Amino acid sequence: MSHSHSSRLLSPVMVGLSLFCCCVMASAQTEPAVAGGAATAAAAADAVTAGTTGSMTAVDRGFFLLCALLVLLMQGGFCLFALGMARAKNGIDVMMKHLIGFALVALVFLLSFPFMFGPSIDGWIGDGEWSYVWEGPPNGDMWIFWLFQVGLAGIACTLASGAMEGRTRFAGYLCGTVALAGIVYPVAGHWAWGSRGALIGMASGQGWLEQRGFHDFAGSTVVHVVGGACALAGVLVVGRRAGRFAPDGTPRLLGGHHLSMAGLGAILLLFGWFGFNAGALGSPSPALGEIVVNTLLAASIGSCSAMASRWIMDGRPDPAISMSGGLAGMVAISAGCDVVNPLAAIGIGLGGGLLANFGGLLLERIRVDDATNVVPVHLFSGLWGTWAVALFHRDGFASGLLPTQAIGSVSLGLAAFSVAFIFFKVIDLTIGLRAGGEEQGDGLDFADHAANAYPDFVTTEQG
Repeated sequence: MSHSHSSRLLSPVMVGLSLFCCCVMASAQTEPAVAGGAATAAAAADAVTAGTTGSMTAVDRGFFLLCALLVLLMQGGFCLFALGMARAKNGIDVMMKHLIGFALVALVFLLSFPFMFGPSIDGWIGDGEWSYVWEGPPNGDMWIFWLFQVGLAGIACTLASGAMEGRTRFAGYLCGTVALAGIVYPVAGHWAWGSRGALIGMASGQGWLEQRGFHDFAGSTVVHVVGGACALAGVLVVGRRAGRFAPDGTPRLLGGHHLSMAGLGAILLLFGWFGFNAGALGSPSPALGEIVVNTLLAASIGSCSAMASRWIMDGRPDPAISMSGGLAGMVAISAGCDVVNPLAAIGIGLGGGLLANFGGLLLERIRVDDATNVVPVHLFSGLWGTWAVALFHRDGFASGLLPTQAIGSVSLGLAAFSVAFIFFKVIDLTIGLRAGGEEQGDGLDFADHAANAYPDFVTTEQG
């Protein structure tokens, strides 16, 4: 199919996307403006603690446990997605980094959990009291809450594995994961979510961003900006894959070996994301339906907008960017899925999908090698989605909230990037983070695990 013919086919698509954006902006301008961040902060607190008095009902427990299991399912989705996007010679290494990486996150987060939800020390960190591990928690519902939260921690702390795929030593990566789960993620989470322990009766307090009205309902910033910033730090420390760029800087495609497997992972992530966003409610309140619908619409338009923009550029629909766009749409809507209407969710997801495409092209231009588009999907789209809470709030443009959203998301991203960069650099200088050129050529399956993902097949991969 010719490029001109493809452009003619895509014209109605782009017109439709433009109409959606116009509808979103019109709806935002016809509603009264929100006075500022304080009202939004109060609404967020009400949403999180609705129907609770420090303990859960049987229905709440069942709902929260289901959401927690859906979030845990996302680890399988991320593993399949990264595995399909990897070279065949690195398949086992990708699987092991997700499997053992998450296992370490669960063990470490058992002790770092009170840094996130313990009584606040001046809004910066929880008190770190973990006697509940051997004495038992003050409230039996804490373990369901912990299970949900460790699923979120696992996502944030293992995103770097996809971005750094193909040239990162297994031992070095695991050390980095422990540092992220033990310090970076729980401290960042306390700044924005510290008071959420009140849901299960913990004597927690607000972090400094919560006190200023920062609104991140389900984790566009706490999970995705923080995880994406850590991934960017890891990518910069570990360097580019051998052969990713020509000597003159021209990018070379090191494509995934099984995009169909990656597509299955993306579908599992969509399914799990319903629990990711709905679980932030803490109980099956009337807002549940709109939150789930907003999630689906943002994913749908994100996938379509990323595909359409790349189709116009290259004359063909690219499957990898189509999947990334759907994930970016869900990342973007997570912050405000409780305070925007479905039309606004379409506008937010549209922005996420475009960022997934053009953000990836930007990284290529500056020769940053992100193997699975983690930084555009999670960092860039997470920032956009957090700011969009103020831009597309159902009560109108929240001018007083926008600076809070911008300061909060950028502060968390910069803090996570800085600390993660130091950790990865120390690891690289001590036990080693980057695999050598010969190891990359042979594949990390063989170099780190003495294994072969496809022993009955002969691959032709070199470099």
